[in-house]
Amino acid sequence: MNRRKFISSTILATAAGGIATAYADGRPLGLGGAQNAAAASDNTGAHTVSKLHTITLEEHYVSPVFLAGPGQEMLTSKDPHVQATNGLLRDVGAGRIALMDQSGIDVQVLSHSPGLEQLEADVQVPMVRDVNDFLHDAVSKYPARLGGFASLCTEAPDQAAKELEKRMNAGFKGAIINGHSRGRYLDDKFFWPMLEAAEHLDAPIYLHPTQPPKAIVDTYYSGFSPGTSFLFSMPGCGWHYETGIHLTRMILGGVFDQFPNLKIVIGHMGEGLPFWLPRMDSAMFQGMTKLKQPISAYLRQNVYYTFSGFNFLPNFIILESQMGIEDRIMFSVDHPYGSMTEARLFLESLPISPADRDRIAHKNAERLFRM
Repeated sequence: MNRRKFISSTILATAAGGIATAYADGRPLGLGGAQNAAAASDNTGAHTVSKLHTITLEEHYVSPVFLAGPGQEMLTSKDPHVQATNGLLRDVGAGRIALMDQSGIDVQVLSHSPGLEQLEADVQVPMVRDVNDFLHDAVSKYPARLGGFASLCTEAPDQAAKELEKRMNAGFKGAIINGHSRGRYLDDKFFWPMLEAAEHLDAPIYLHPTQPPKAIVDTYYSGFSPGTSFLFSMPGCGWHYETGIHLTRMILGGVFDQFPNLKIVIGHMGEGLPFWLPRMDSAMFQGMTKLKQPISAYLRQNVYYTFSGFNFLPNFIILESQMGIEDRIMFSVDHPYGSMTEARLFLESLPISPADRDRIAHKNAERLFRM
């Protein structure tokens, strides 16, 4: 199965070296990008799928302004898999649409990869504006096929609130936040003006993984070969725990008591939280947390879940059993780090009713994002 292959949005300067080392160590990081590139160039390899309408929500691109600045090192790798993935990230035009057609994907909602949260404020604020301008222009060329999540200047929450309002008025579907911001999490009241704006605007926030802070990486994920440590801290384990912990911090920090209508989306079948939900309720009971509701209530009322690269039936069964399909679970691919074709076939193979497949494929997303 495909996993994310590369890119640390916290220490981009070392990511390229980690990627190259991971490939040198043996097994590649994943073949989603390479498979997608092959599918895009193979006109005879189309897969037969149903006419089910599909919307995917964790789908990535990279902007030229980022590549010309903080992301320059993304362009230096000589590895063909990394080069293929970079090419797919840069393509927000006809090539992407053709690949969507071949794979049975009708709509993608795009978010910038890597994230911008680790940039200093004086760099981040203008970069966010330029990145969002680029995405708006790209989406406007294919309004029936592409949507956008706004990047936010998390180091300047008041500016982020204004940027989010501007972009929602321009037709964006919500916002993307890639994990912690220079070691601070969204339970920190520093960020609450931004969250208040998201609630007021009814703008869902996609909480995407990033690599844990360096101190955690050094403590938990070091001591192995560079490639193994890199992957252990990211798609192999680290960033899923990191995102689950981030969301749990938001709950325990009272974010959803303060902003009861705030909507958060997480990927990868729930970043492990559906498995832990009963344990968290019993161990961190309401009388101890002093929250208005049990932890599970927030996970079922304020949070929505996508597949995004976790094409694994056991994980889906756990997510379904804890959250239900009616309005919580949504389809995603994680392009270009995951294969569109593989994700589409996984959706077709799920042992669920046609009505539930429709909900996951597009109806839940249409309701949440007013599409």
